[in-house]
Amino acid sequence: MSKLWYRKPASEWEEALPLGNGRLGAMVFGGVEEEHLQMNEESMWYGGRADRNNPDARNMLPKIRQLIFDGEIGEAERLMKLSMSGCPNSMHPYQTLGDIYFQFTGLEKIENYHRELDLDEAIYRQKFTCGDTLYKREIFISKPHDVMAMRFRAEGSGKVHFTARLERGRFFDGVKKAGTRGICLYGNLGKGGFDFSMMLVADTENGKVQVIGEHLVVEDGDDVTLYFCAGTSYRVTEAMLEPSILERLQRAGREGWDHLLAEHVEDYRQLYGRVEFCLGDIEKYDKMPTDERILRAKNGQADKGLSKLYFDFGRYLLISCSREDGLPATLQGLWNQDMLPPWDSKYTININTQMNYWPAEVCNLSECHMPLFELIKKMVPNGRRTARIMYGCRGFVCHHNTDIHGDTAVQDHWIPGSYWVMGAAWLCTHQWTHYLYTLDKDFLRENFPVMREAALFFLDFLVEYKGNLVTCPSVSPENTFILPNGQKGANIYGVTMDNQILRDLFTQCVKAAEILGVEDDLNERLKEAQKKLIPTRIGKRGNIMEWPEEFEELEPGHRHISHLYGLYPSEQITVDGTPELAQAAKVTLERRLASGGGHTGWSRAWIINHYAKLWDGEKAYENIEKLFAGSTYDNLFDKHPPFQIDGNFGVTAAIAQMLVQSTLSRIVLLPALPKAWESGSMKGLRIQGAGEIDIFWQEGILARCSIRSDKGMKVCIKYGDAKEFFEWKAGEEKEILWDKKAAALVPADIRSK
Repeated sequence: MSKLWYRKPASEWEEALPLGNGRLGAMVFGGVEEEHLQMNEESMWYGGRADRNNPDARNMLPKIRQLIFDGEIGEAERLMKLSMSGCPNSMHPYQTLGDIYFQFTGLEKIENYHRELDLDEAIYRQKFTCGDTLYKREIFISKPHDVMAMRFRAEGSGKVHFTARLERGRFFDGVKKAGTRGICLYGNLGKGGFDFSMMLVADTENGKVQVIGEHLVVEDGDDVTLYFCAGTSYRVTEAMLEPSILERLQRAGREGWDHLLAEHVEDYRQLYGRVEFCLGDIEKYDKMPTDERILRAKNGQADKGLSKLYFDFGRYLLISCSREDGLPATLQGLWNQDMLPPWDSKYTININTQMNYWPAEVCNLSECHMPLFELIKKMVPNGRRTARIMYGCRGFVCHHNTDIHGDTAVQDHWIPGSYWVMGAAWLCTHQWTHYLYTLDKDFLRENFPVMREAALFFLDFLVEYKGNLVTCPSVSPENTFILPNGQKGANIYGVTMDNQILRDLFTQCVKAAEILGVEDDLNERLKEAQKKLIPTRIGKRGNIMEWPEEFEELEPGHRHISHLYGLYPSEQITVDGTPELAQAAKVTLERRLASGGGHTGWSRAWIINHYAKLWDGEKAYENIEKLFAGSTYDNLFDKHPPFQIDGNFGVTAAIAQMLVQSTLSRIVLLPALPKAWESGSMKGLRIQGAGEIDIFWQEGILARCSIRSDKGMKVCIKYGDAKEFFEWKAGEEKEILWDKKAAALVPADIRSK
């Protein structure tokens, strides 16, 4: 079983344990006499929709471009800050919902304290003894019933006595009773914003429940169940908000704890149970509290079992914060304790949101990807307006942030990052990735127009310069170069990442058109434009060039490694397909790391993926250990610092990539298996072409794999230097063995589903 567990309560938020059902989230601190649950609801975004497009951008664009081409970067950036920044410059933040505070009485001389997060069932458990009584607390958040359920029990002569209250600092309108056994806190999220409400009700057979003032009071209980629910007027009318919440709570009370728990576990296991990662000889590590294991990692003694626990935790988090019919994972997933969080806890789309979804397809959680696709669709009308007003272009565009409303205007006045036009383009590559893993033509047909609109913008936006089509202005997020005259700049033309993203987007649009039988002029224009993009180039130091010219870097160890997009998540740079570029990517990573790179959790996660794609298992694992040592909180949250969830998801994807890599034409087995993972298995990963794989290895050598094809495939299987072509019919499964003597892949048997 996979569990995070501790011998003491959390003393700070980054030690609390997360629960979620996609819409509702909780951070459980595990206090004994004073318990605290910090709560979130996915639509708690302050303020309303705003049109922030700068009306002066379009008129200033030609002058800005000419200044950039003339090398007058400083003046160009000054004008960009004035004419291209949003009005106002910032979107509104995602905010905490509030808190539940419990004050328990009758608890003294506590012994045998234990709290845990069970990843196999998505339930929080806590227990301790007081005298002759064993106290147990359990909490989960149900997706089927859309409520949080809590059960507090006393087994012995002691009883459960507590008062509970709801709180949100000063940022709410009022509190009131919710029936005879509940309390309600309500308010609004500013002018034009949503109304919100949260309710807590209690039920006990043997004790007494009453509401006094703003407190829910329970006395003399031995088995107390509480239900919590919250919401905003994002999806329901203001008039229906509180009735809908109360109805869910009443229904949950009628169903009862046992029924809710059984349905919750069944729903969760349908997703989480698809994949199983096993490593040999790790049971001994599970006997240590999680915070002690992280402390050992900080002292250079990371155990290999942390890799499995972190992988399972990443899948748990994605299921808990991104479910169908909901909103996507923010910069902090679902869990945010602040009114004004770091970077507003928005959707930062110059890598962070994309990284959140890297594990979705390969880790068999395709449904969890869906909220991102819905957000992209929401961005389209806003992005059309931004494209027209700011740039005079067709199609749709978005910069490096968006929000619950799908805002597409420039965020902040930040020269190294704000004026980047690739956000929508990169997001739309996720639609193609989903198709590659599912071969779902209906999905492709539905999303193809969105992909094309993102591409259409660039057919208008790209300009001819020195024989190439280039983006201008263009920035390599979020890095800064030094000009030959010593001046600093961040915005230029045709940076490497732009070209790589556009090469993917244009190619994917053309391939999608072929699959869907679409032939038109736009297809031909995309093909021609792709040919004129600046190719990925190798610089004088043997590294991948980040900018179109050989500039010095202000920060050689910068956290962003944008020019290696072509290595991962793209397939433009591969070890066996483009060996010179792969070697240059390796040099790029070495230079970054030698200068202090990987100092943020998500950056380290990207580096692990890069080494996985370079088939270097030892370097990948070395960086996993460094992530545990320097970029992981005691509750396994990723440390930027502060907390950002993208590192959790990035490493989850990287662990999968270390064991299996796939395209429609090739599957690579154990491409980056580190020595530390000597024996083990990974079951249930998805492969491109609508397939699924189980893989087993012993003493660092492939033993066997089993591949199931949903729709039929013909693909080359590669392990080490061995290659063999295999073909599957729809619904067929094949087991493939590694013949050590022949150093060859051989089929074991064929069986049909």
